[in-house]
This record gives sequence, C-alpha cells and structure tokens, in this order.
Amino acid sequence: MPKVKKVGSSSRQSSVKKTTKPVVRKSSALSIPVYSLTGRTSGTMTLPKEIFGADVNKKLLAQAIRVYSTNQKTITASTKTRGEVRGSTAKIYRQKGTGRARHGAIRAPIFVGGGIVFGPKPKTVRLELPKKMKKVSLISALSSKAIDKSIIGVSGLAKATGQTKEIAKFMSSVVSRGASALIVIGEKTDNAVRAARNIPGINVLPVNTINAYEILKHDILVLAKEALERLSGKAEKR
Repeated sequence: MPKVKKVGSSSRQSSVKKTTKPVVRKSSALSIPVYSLTGRTSGTMTLPKEIFGADVNKKLLAQAIRVYSTNQKTITASTKTRGEVRGSTAKIYRQKGTGRARHGAIRAPIFVGGGIVFGPKPKTVRLELPKKMKKVSLISALSSKAIDKSIIGVSGLAKATGQTKEIAKFMSSVVSRGASALIVIGEKTDNAVRAARNIPGINVLPVNTINAYEILKHDILVLAKEALERLSGKAEKR
C-alpha cells in the first residue's frame, strides 16, 4: 500500500506564511512626482509623515463634511403668519347666539387664506467644529489622499501668466479627463486664480484656507512647493 504523508502543524504554519499578504509601507506613498506648468516632470517631492502619513479618522471626516456642507446652505423658504397676511382684523361675527364656533378674525390659520402656524422662515444654520478637530480632520483628509496616491506637485505656479490655456494645458497633461482638482498654493496669486476660474472642476485655494471638505470634494490634490513648505512649518510648530 502506498504511504500517506501526514501533514503536521509545522507544514500548516509554513503554508499560512506563504499565503499572507505583504505589508505595504505608508512611506512609499509619501513621495509624489512634481510637474512644471508645461506638463514635464521636474523631480519628486517628499511629503511629511506627520501630515500625510497619519491614521485616517473616517468618523471625524464624516462629521467635518457634515459641518462644512451644512454651513454652505441657506434656508430661503418663507411663509406668512396671521399678522402678515391681508385681511380685516374685525371680529367676523358675534361671540354667542349664532350656533357656530367662536372666531375672532378672518386671518386665523383655520380659514382659507389665513396665516400659517409654525411655517418655515429664512434662516442660516451654522455648525461649529473645535480647532483641534479641524486640524485632525484636515490631516486625515490629506493622509487619505496620500494613501490613494491622488496627490501631485507643481513647480513654477507663481510665474503663471494668468492665461486659462496655460493651466488647461497643464491639467490635461497630468490629470485624466473629467477629473476635478484642487490646486493649493502658498499665497493668493491673482494670476493662478484668474487662469483657473474658467475651467470647470478646477479650484485654486491658499494653504491657509483649505479644509477637509474641499480636499475630499476633488479627485486630485495639486500641491505647490510653497504650500508644502507652509504645511511642514505648521507641523513642526505643533
């Protein structure tokens, strides 16, 4: 009879080791390519781990997005109360002796054309997020973009001429068609803002005004070198 080989615990452990997935290091996603305005590669840029290599807090990101999206809404629905609709204020009939219910005015909510009780009025809802939560949500949004490898660098953006075709050519050469992008600059540059405002899906923001909502709203994050230096400086101060 042929011998049957028994599989022991050591062989099982070896088989498990072979099937385990390799661990992907986060540091591999912290180096991004840098492009010039002409669309040519001009080196790489290393992202700080304190900002782009942190753990992503999905619950906090959901809360931050809810706060930012709610603050952009304005309720414009408006109804008139019984003091605002047209109509006489005189008592429509005497109090007793008619056999009907007693009423004081034709503008009461029970009558057609009367006022509305507890109807909507124009208002602005504002939610607040603590400063520490804002910082953590911003870092989580930047880290999620780094994990997805959706961050690229750009050099020479301060020398932009302000022509739309210049930014359009750059975006078409480095970003896939139809994808939205957020260009983060160090300071507000009028030429860069003027060149990108006519391109749908492309927005330009200074580094001190970005938030988690704007970062996650766009598909690609384009970082200028000046913006990265400011972010690194803020991380060192903390």
